[in-house]
Amino acid sequence: MRLLLLSNSTAPGRRYLEHAADALAEVLADVRRVVFVPFALTDHDGYTAQVAEALAAHGVEVLGAHQDDPIKLFNSAQAVFVGGGNTFRLLRELYARELLAPIRDRVAHGTVYIGSSAGTNVACPTIRTTNDMPIVQPPAFEASGLVPFQINPHYLDPVDGDRHMGETREERIEQFLEENDVPVLGMREGTWLRREDSTLTLGGETVGARLFRRGTAPAEIEPGADLSELLETVGRFR
Repeated sequence: MRLLLLSNSTAPGRRYLEHAADALAEVLADVRRVVFVPFALTDHDGYTAQVAEALAAHGVEVLGAHQDDPIKLFNSAQAVFVGGGNTFRLLRELYARELLAPIRDRVAHGTVYIGSSAGTNVACPTIRTTNDMPIVQPPAFEASGLVPFQINPHYLDPVDGDRHMGETREERIEQFLEENDVPVLGMREGTWLRREDSTLTLGGETVGARLFRRGTAPAEIEPGADLSELLETVGRFR
């Protein structure tokens, strides 16, 4: 199983996907065709064109999952890229189009999975740790379970002196852990996860991530850290 799970697709001052160009080059080295899943946004053609332009330098063909029978497209491609946007809308469309099981099957048989933001959320067992507003209602929160733990993309640290009175990201994750016993990896902007079968590594240029577990203080995780133990997670959800 080969996964690249990005916290974000655009970094400040960088072009779309530019911050993760080296990681993308590695996972796309043997890939000729990518099927892009654009359903987290409404402009499927425009979103697919944006991804095709960003990946042109890697020498791959990009086709949108909306452009033909997606099952046929998945079977003809070596990689699936699920883009960011609204996680609830994305998951609703994956259920409506009956694509969760086919994606799981293709990834289990060697197809590379790339996710960004919402696309990373749906690689988890559920989407319960997304930051997004529930603008639509999917049939369920269960997602693809390509990793057995939860991820919070775009993780933000508390800012001293901030006058915002709502919960911090840390507080919201702690609330999740009050109800569910499964690790949550808070991935800061500019980080990504690489899974190669039973090996899981945190990537990123400068920033790291925070690992939350029920009953313990959050742990700081540096880029390059081996997180393979998380693949042995057995989570309990309410």
